[in-house]
Amino acid sequence: MADHALTALSPLDGRYAGRLGELAELCSEAGLIRQRVRVEIAWFKALAAHPEFTALPALGPDDEAFLDAMVEDFGPEQAAAVKAIERTTNHDVKAVEYWIKRTMAQRPGLKRSLEFVHFALTSEDINNLSWALIIQQAIADVLDPLLSRLDERLQAIALETAELPMLSRTHGQTASPTTMGKELANVVFRLRRQRRGLNQVELTGKINGAVGNFNAHLAACPELDWPELSRRVVEDLGLVFNPYTTQIEPHDMIAEVSHALVRVNTILTDFARDVWGYISLGYFRQKLVEGEVGSSTMPHKVNPIDFENGEGNLGLANALLEHLAAKLPISRWQRDLTDSTVQRSLGSAFGYCALAWHSILRGLDRIAADPERLAADLDRAWEVLAEPVQTVMRLHEVPEPYEKLKALTRGHGIDRERLHDFIRKLEIPEADRDRLLAMTPSSYIGNAAEMARAIVRHV
Repeated sequence: MADHALTALSPLDGRYAGRLGELAELCSEAGLIRQRVRVEIAWFKALAAHPEFTALPALGPDDEAFLDAMVEDFGPEQAAAVKAIERTTNHDVKAVEYWIKRTMAQRPGLKRSLEFVHFALTSEDINNLSWALIIQQAIADVLDPLLSRLDERLQAIALETAELPMLSRTHGQTASPTTMGKELANVVFRLRRQRRGLNQVELTGKINGAVGNFNAHLAACPELDWPELSRRVVEDLGLVFNPYTTQIEPHDMIAEVSHALVRVNTILTDFARDVWGYISLGYFRQKLVEGEVGSSTMPHKVNPIDFENGEGNLGLANALLEHLAAKLPISRWQRDLTDSTVQRSLGSAFGYCALAWHSILRGLDRIAADPERLAADLDRAWEVLAEPVQTVMRLHEVPEPYEKLKALTRGHGIDRERLHDFIRKLEIPEADRDRLLAMTPSSYIGNAAEMARAIVRHV
């Protein structure tokens, strides 16, 4: 661990920094500045290319390439230069504007056009688009690929254990058997639905001035179709144009992304707790890691730390995401600044998501089903066959089937002999009696195996 990581205030930048480098690059202050430069240059180029905006001459190929390189080559050195300017301006977006002007001034063909950088814009025109681009890239490059890895790993285990019978527990009590694979397939199906929802959120943006009415734009050039130019710039950035805003894009999109991630994390919290319980029951064995210590005092311990770490960080992620979703769409009148400081925690929210998902993936790689333990539990639970027996009794109109099985089984276990003795005395067709007698807790799994295997078709 680097020395600076030992003194980091956040564990995301300290203890866990090695797992989150890609997100840090995207969502850090440097990442935000990089996107601001991208948006400023996109607006400048759009003005220069517009045939009706004659105040700014069309760009030559070399000048356009120079502007493109400012975006493509923007790195830590350039971000530090912007921050140095901010120490004087005490305004982050104005510092970006000044850095761009200073850099463009190196080109004779651009030097006379410097005042068209940030032309007619407010800071929020730059910021909302920059954050939308960060969210877009964070989902595409980090979050969705991690969810894809979770999907692949869970599906693989579901298929491996599709036919492995497992005792269900409803209310913590023994219940009709299932298979381990089917229970994992449930998680895959739920996550896929929420993943689709995350990827279907429209990432919106605006670039329409101080209060959303193109006031300054129309004062300068009333004949130009500014809404159309704005729409084109936003869409060329790969975003969805929002034509109705105040000074700020209302952040409903960030709320939608946050809520989508909350639902993903809630499902994974449910899953992490279940797996923790299955490990406790012995349904999963944990693979030993050479040299690893489970307890400072109890040498025998092998703890499910990855699922615990995952659960803890899912909680932190959702606490941040729920605040982002509840706060950001609320702004006093046409604008207040409470959103600005809150948005800076988007990267932390994404970081806790990614950290938790990494932990769960690592946990999945360190467990294996224990068929013998699963079979032993089932063999002690013959009472679960009360359900099929009383259902067949209902079919053949045997009086009070539920009540008779309740008297036989409720509150105490029964063994195979006692259940079979009950079945043999039933006045039902011989074929049905033989089918019930052939049934075991391990075979009473319905279509669980088929459902587990079918998960590959549900994409």
